[in-house]
Amino acid sequence: MWFTGLSGSGKTTIAKLIEQEMRARGLKVERLDGDVVRQGLTRDLGFSKEDRDKNIERVTFVAKLLTRNDVGVLCAFISPYRARRDLSRQEIGEFIEVYVECPLEECARRDVKGMYAKAFAGEIENFTGVSDPYEAPEAAEIVCHTAQETPEESAQKVMAYLEQHGYIPSGA
Repeated sequence: MWFTGLSGSGKTTIAKLIEQEMRARGLKVERLDGDVVRQGLTRDLGFSKEDRDKNIERVTFVAKLLTRNDVGVLCAFISPYRARRDLSRQEIGEFIEVYVECPLEECARRDVKGMYAKAFAGEIENFTGVSDPYEAPEAAEIVCHTAQETPEESAQKVMAYLEQHGYIPSGA
């Protein structure tokens, strides 16, 4: 599963809830999160388009390895470029895109680190949604509207999709 959306949209929160539920059901799952991956696997990269693409390329490689070994993978990354997400879909194979849709204003309101304020003030370059583009998915399998849904409602929507499409057994 590939969670994409603006910073602060709720990708990590939803992915954590799904990870907890899947583990509670005894399913093998790993969560790859943008902030965590950047501390280790991709700490040498910046935020230019080229570096963002390289970041997602590396994550795709890890996700492909895990998927190939029957581990469910929850990737929570802004991944702002549609073409790179499409390449990830092709390379991974089993790929469910989850668009975590949230208006920019709401994401900025939620921002506890103050990154949006700095980006709006021009203090941060290449900030997705402000000074760098975000290309929303055109046909995501699942769309979570996190300005209207609670994280639990969004997670339940994703779990229902996985059950309905035979990816996981029903939790009922």
